[in-house]
Amino acid sequence: MHSGLVSMKPDFPSSGTFVSSIKESCQIVTAAAHIKVEDAAIKRLLESPSFQSSFHRVSGSHGLAFPLKFPSILSELNFISVLSLLNFASGYRVPLHEQTGRGAWDNIRAFTFSLYLSSATGQGDLLSTKGMKTMSEQQVAQHMGVTIHVERPHEKISGVTVGELGGPIYELVKLISSTLTETSQILDASGYSELGGFVLESLKEGAKADPSASLGIVIERLVRAIPAFRDMAVVNGKPVYCFKKALFLIHAVKIRFGSSPPFPIPSTVQAPVFTDNVLPSLLVHLGVLDLTGATSHGLHTLFPGAESEDKINTLLALPLEASQVVAQDTKKTPPKDGPILTTEQAFVLRAAAVHACEKIVEYARGDGQTSEEQIWLKDITVPELDIWLWAVAKDRPDYRKLERFVLQGTVFF
Repeated sequence: MHSGLVSMKPDFPSSGTFVSSIKESCQIVTAAAHIKVEDAAIKRLLESPSFQSSFHRVSGSHGLAFPLKFPSILSELNFISVLSLLNFASGYRVPLHEQTGRGAWDNIRAFTFSLYLSSATGQGDLLSTKGMKTMSEQQVAQHMGVTIHVERPHEKISGVTVGELGGPIYELVKLISSTLTETSQILDASGYSELGGFVLESLKEGAKADPSASLGIVIERLVRAIPAFRDMAVVNGKPVYCFKKALFLIHAVKIRFGSSPPFPIPSTVQAPVFTDNVLPSLLVHLGVLDLTGATSHGLHTLFPGAESEDKINTLLALPLEASQVVAQDTKKTPPKDGPILTTEQAFVLRAAAVHACEKIVEYARGDGQTSEEQIWLKDITVPELDIWLWAVAKDRPDYRKLERFVLQGTVFF
């Protein structure tokens, strides 16, 4: 049904081009898939009551303030590094909600908290290379507070059920466990006692270069060294580079330490978005990504009715309900899964979100696009737009109900 294949990993971008390769490869893949990002749709978003009323309030909701006391800067850097390494699980949002009442990011954050707090109570440092290396599936499940058994009827005795390992949460636990053990083996072989030490060295390496090149150098070091950061594929013979978690890690470090940095941190103002399943799905619902012509990958059928002008205009208006009702609203109704995608479809849509966000910021900063009272739009950055899209998706009850696409079995988002 879908033309084209996701084949083996592409070559790494050439040294010094990691940031530009993300932007360029995503633009090429978007155009080849016939996904449209029109100026009129961007203008409609930027001028909408929804965007105008929520951007400043919501774009600071990064979820990176931690109620933890760290014994050292390196300890905190290591915590952020492991959290970023594990910042995936979006495809398991619904089963996670069913078991824990929380979504993917909140579960991963709570899991990383649990590892840190166990370490603080003398159970050995589970966030160290040594601790990660011995992390069993049972330990992961225990710290996540999830069950990894599914019930099935007994083969011979009717009315009796048997518990066995299986189900989507078990699949996620295996992905987390294998990511931790694989990363720890690489760190161990290179003589690093924790991931934060490697990240710190990468940040220092980036600082030796021209400031405009330092972000790319840090991304390159992370991606070349650690497979769980190699968020790239070949789609229809063309490479597509996203590197979501590596970008997220550097920006998270910038948010946490940027005001008075204890070590060098590159500027993330020019960073592409940290593309996942939320950003492209929301950009479709808000009318920025037009999939109606994207027939070659079957993308045009994924979000039925999303192109409706009435639907888009309602979403871009002020919310009908106050956002304060979000907390109660979502506890009652766990989310529903959106369309289940192939790896290829997911990479194409994620690439389209990267390209669309570049275009949105370019448009906002363009001459003659904004009135005097909208002058603040000229200062928005791509990372701020990223955080707005991600956070506003949780901010309004009607946005929370919008379908997000699903891809399971990935450690990239």
